[in-house]
Amino acid sequence: MSVTVRVPAKVNVQLAVGAARPDGFHDLANVFLAVGLYDEVTVTEAEELRVTCAGPDAAQVPLDRTNLAARAALALAGRRGVEANVHIHIAKDIPVAGGMAGGSADGAAALLACDALWGTGASHEELLDICAELGSDVPFALVGGAALGTGRGEKLRALEVGGTFHWVFAMAHQGLSTPAVFREFDRLGEGTDIPEPTASQDVLDALAKGDAHALAAVLSNDLQPAALSLRPSLADTLAAGRAAGALAGLVSGSGPTTAFLTPDARTAEEVAEALRASGTCRATRIAEAPAAGATVV
Repeated sequence: MSVTVRVPAKVNVQLAVGAARPDGFHDLANVFLAVGLYDEVTVTEAEELRVTCAGPDAAQVPLDRTNLAARAALALAGRRGVEANVHIHIAKDIPVAGGMAGGSADGAAALLACDALWGTGASHEELLDICAELGSDVPFALVGGAALGTGRGEKLRALEVGGTFHWVFAMAHQGLSTPAVFREFDRLGEGTDIPEPTASQDVLDALAKGDAHALAAVLSNDLQPAALSLRPSLADTLAAGRAAGALAGLVSGSGPTTAFLTPDARTAEEVAEALRASGTCRATRIAEAPAAGATVV
């Protein structure tokens, strides 16, 4: 017997970052939007825990117990007193190490799949609790749609979205380490008074209205200066996307993927083609938002 779960990528339309806490984490005001790029995670009964992966950049995905999908299976098994004897197969389509929470998505998908496979009957709240233990972005992958994440990003409040948003994502030639980007954020902010992170009402209003032009005017990412400091070439990608007709562009999360908001599907195609031709990125993907969260298929 096996269970397959489809799970979306995310883009941060606002990422406000506070100063480093004593535990090393940062308080966030993180406005998540799930986008229609998906991984599919299939969990099958097996003699031992095993992880395999196929798809673009699959070679970069760890296949040991550090993989968030494996950790999710172990976490649920530990709570239920069962052995995590499953084969987890990840069909990868979310860009790897791209700031789009692909690893977190796989963790949420594996958790939901194991819950269904084992018939554990875990409540939605318990699944969210396990997700929060696994990582800051994992709970949102479970719920999808749009949400404001506070704390480390794991405390979620669902947000209204009044329409469809059209995005282009440009994949960088090299990856970026999320911890390294946060360290650079801390370095750049040394000696300055970093304000408490708060959600922008303008961002929330633009999402609720489904207004791409209004959202483009207020997109923000406090980690972008750090990502650009570590990878200055991303500025060329951002410039190329804007010149091609995007309403706005920003680094997605900790990067290095850059995200471009466009007014419609046709413009998205044009921006994607121009970015590919510019030579400033490795590949491009087009997706609509919002998208549903982790779903058994």
